[in-house]
Amino acid sequence: MQETTDSGPSGSKSRPKRALSFLRVQNAYAFIGLVLIVIFAWVFFVIEIEPQFYLQEGERARYAWDTFISQFIIGLAQGSIYALIALGYTLVYGILFMINFAHGEVFMAGAYIGFFAINAAEQSGFLESQTALAILLTMGVAVMGSVIVAILLERIAYRPLRGAPRLVPLITAIGASITLQQLFLRLFGSSPRTYPRISLFVGQGMWGCEPVDGTTVCEGIDLISKSYDVLIFNQEVRIRPFFFVILFVSLLLMSALWFFIQRTKTGKAMRAVAEDKDTASLMGINVDRTIVITFMLGAALAGAGAVLFALYNRQVTPFMGFIPGIKAFTAAVLGGIGNVPGAMFGGLFLGVAESVFPSALGLPNQLKDVVAFGLLIVFMIFRPTGIFGEVLSEKKA
Repeated sequence: MQETTDSGPSGSKSRPKRALSFLRVQNAYAFIGLVLIVIFAWVFFVIEIEPQFYLQEGERARYAWDTFISQFIIGLAQGSIYALIALGYTLVYGILFMINFAHGEVFMAGAYIGFFAINAAEQSGFLESQTALAILLTMGVAVMGSVIVAILLERIAYRPLRGAPRLVPLITAIGASITLQQLFLRLFGSSPRTYPRISLFVGQGMWGCEPVDGTTVCEGIDLISKSYDVLIFNQEVRIRPFFFVILFVSLLLMSALWFFIQRTKTGKAMRAVAEDKDTASLMGINVDRTIVITFMLGAALAGAGAVLFALYNRQVTPFMGFIPGIKAFTAAVLGGIGNVPGAMFGGLFLGVAESVFPSALGLPNQLKDVVAFGLLIVFMIFRPTGIFGEVLSEKKA
């Protein structure tokens, strides 16, 4: 969560820790800069980017600028989902020093519960008449469902084992993950549930209206389902506006979480519990309640991300949370486990990397998982604390 500093009457004891924290930040920025330099060097000097993507007989396909821009935007959207899930991992790790491998199933539960909410809205006609409000209500229901699942997980599976060796909660988390998968499989079957295709138009009439079948139609821009050709850096790119919606909503939720942790009384209690549970309890902080709130915050972000993911991907299955959950854990490790800004950046970085790198390296897109987990191996070898570094108390460190 956040490191605390000891300061004596003169404040001299705090200076080494402040200097260490400053050096960590500087090292993180230096590492990010190095990664970006390597990427751009590869782009400009190795992969032969051309303005358009041509493939003639006997000629090797070259990576095009429009392809790079399109994949970069898709990667930002996908990375935003990873970041929302990764925050749940990093919050729980910062408090309990354990990896909640059932968090991917909390994400899946939100997608399932959201499906039943949006399906009911569609059947009643509310989705068509009040599309934006129906989506917000669906997200609210999904968030509540994920939060309830997370609270039950913490109360039943994790709290009784809080004083056990670290390996015991880890095995329990894996067992809880499998249990939730099988529970949803038995309750709802193995057939995918499909979210309805939704159109949410904005800016009707800004680009004129057209007569269609005797009526005037002012369509506007569909923020969710349709794709449009736009000009970016003098390149015509086909973009789906929903990618930007995902990015905007994710950044808004992540900023709200950061404000909550840094500026609210409960957030300060979370940081105190992460530093030392016994001392926090002596200071009057309800440790159990703070831990439950931590699980609730991570689950709420996962539930919101589940609806965004399902509106794009549309299909929901009992096993849909496994791969995004593992990718989000990878993102949390890349950014620095226990580090909230690290989880945000790690998710975005991983999403862009697995979207751009396969095509840039001349690999089939099916190998994007190889790229993602290959990056994890590289980071574990050369920078095991992640880009921004772990944030642990002195006892845990």
